[in-house]
Amino acid sequence: MLFLFLCAAPALAAEPLIFHCERTEKNYTEVYELKMNSASKTQKAKVFIDGRDLDRSDELGRQSIKNVLITEATVLISMEAYFAPERFDGVQYGVGSVVTVTTINRSSGQLRKSETIQGGILSATVGEGTKSYQEQCTALAKP
Repeated sequence: MLFLFLCAAPALAAEPLIFHCERTEKNYTEVYELKMNSASKTQKAKVFIDGRDLDRSDELGRQSIKNVLITEATVLISMEAYFAPERFDGVQYGVGSVVTVTTINRSSGQLRKSETIQGGILSATVGEGTKSYQEQCTALAKP
């Protein structure tokens, strides 16, 4: 059975998956497009939000997609972000990191995200530790 799963997974991952997602928090609603490709022999896993590649690096820090696993039932995305020390409004913040694990149930469209924040300005403003979020997504039909 595991052999069949491993053989089927690359075929499922050949085409990018695209979801339209909605996140609501208090009186704020955000609608965005989430597109992902799992890793292949020649390219690392990629994730895009509204066309922006989530693998980024600059003088403020770096963010990278570690893995994307696409099966018939679920999508799993793991991502890490690291932030340089920064000064804001006269306050000095140390280095920070966020480890994010996102799962999407492909049949229901339910997206669950778990973020673990350590240090940095995010720890001071949002709070250190693990936060969980839930959003709703709809798979975009293949053309």
